[in-house]
Amino acid sequence: MVREIAPKTQLGVIKSNVNQGGKTIAPDIVYPESDGKPMADNTKQFAWIVKIKENLEILFKSNPDVFVAGDLFWYPVKGSNRIKLAPDTMVVFGRPKGQRGSYRQWEEDNIPPQVVFEILSPCNSKGEMTRKKLFYLKHGVEEYYVYDPDEISLEVFIREDNSFREVEDFATWTSPRLNIRFDMTGDELVIYYPDGSRFLSPVELSNYAEQERLLKEQERFLKEQANQRAEQERLLREQERFLKEQANQRAEQERLLKEQEQLKYQTLLAQLKAKGIDITTLE
Repeated sequence: MVREIAPKTQLGVIKSNVNQGGKTIAPDIVYPESDGKPMADNTKQFAWIVKIKENLEILFKSNPDVFVAGDLFWYPVKGSNRIKLAPDTMVVFGRPKGQRGSYRQWEEDNIPPQVVFEILSPCNSKGEMTRKKLFYLKHGVEEYYVYDPDEISLEVFIREDNSFREVEDFATWTSPRLNIRFDMTGDELVIYYPDGSRFLSPVELSNYAEQERLLKEQERFLKEQANQRAEQERLLREQERFLKEQANQRAEQERLLKEQEQLKYQTLLAQLKAKGIDITTLE
């Protein structure tokens, strides 16, 4: 979690306001992309930031107009590089995917992030989190989620008019914007996709992908075996048909031979009879 930075000279960076002719010009404000601090204070916080951000990327991978970012400076006001925060994860509907050094709202059709996540660490003070909440309320966030992985607690704030309403006493909650479900009935937060599958860690996703690959490989192998069996059965049927045709041909040949022999015999009898030979003893 990148904390809100107090105004300092180095963050109020401006380009030279004197041109080569010595005339004063309006300064160009520089909007820093980093404060030089780590994204997370500990491994547990980092793991949750990555899990939420990456699974949201997966959720909206087919929607080109949903931008998901983690630990990215959000500048809501043009002309001030001191008004900024870097949510652990933010989701912006209506903005294209793509690389950004920071989210400068005036360059994004003035669309603020609609959904923001913060993952707590022991370093986050109550005052700091209060300032963050007021910042997100002031600058247009619709849904604000604060998860404490140590205390296993989830705070949910939903914008109603010009204030945040905290959702209280819930075992499960479904995000109106994201349509994902938060389940607090177990030993830790479990988040579910709209189809009911769980948000997974990168390692779990990798294992799942490997299982899917092995399953597809097995299905391909079984399909090949089925095709081979079908081909063998076709060849057997073809062989049976060929053998049957051969048997029919042999039977036809035998019938023709018998007819020929019978014809020869009858011809011979007729010839003998014509010569006056008594054939009664031959018949």
